[in-house]
Amino acid sequence: MVIMSVDYGDVRTGVAVCDKSEFLASPVCVITERSADKLAGKLTALAGEHKAELICMGLPKNMDGSEGFRAEACKSFAALLKEKSGLEVVLRDERLTTVSAHRLLSMNDVRGKKRKQTVDAVSAVLILEDFIAARKRDTQP
Repeated sequence: MVIMSVDYGDVRTGVAVCDKSEFLASPVCVITERSADKLAGKLTALAGEHKAELICMGLPKNMDGSEGFRAEACKSFAALLKEKSGLEVVLRDERLTTVSAHRLLSMNDVRGKKRKQTVDAVSAVLILEDFIAARKRDTQP
């Protein structure tokens, strides 16, 4: 199944997709958009372009597992995205994905403007890889 992953942000939103076999997750882009309605439209178009059958969206939780105002904003946006796209939107805990994305970019010597432009897409890849791994664990006998 082709799954699209979204790392939702107030200004920048990272997008990644996996192949039909759910083996390879790849960054697609970072969308700079402040309007939730316009962003949902752009994500819906990307989902159609990539033939996504499901959307996995990061849910920012606090380190203690509780949900704060950002989690509520993400849930609200997920509902809007589901309505616009007609696809199921699954929320996935995204704690520390941005930290991990920065670490990966540092290891690959990506700095400055280029890092700022790609970190959200890399975070979306990490969210998607975690989601795919969990799906495989849940379907193993």
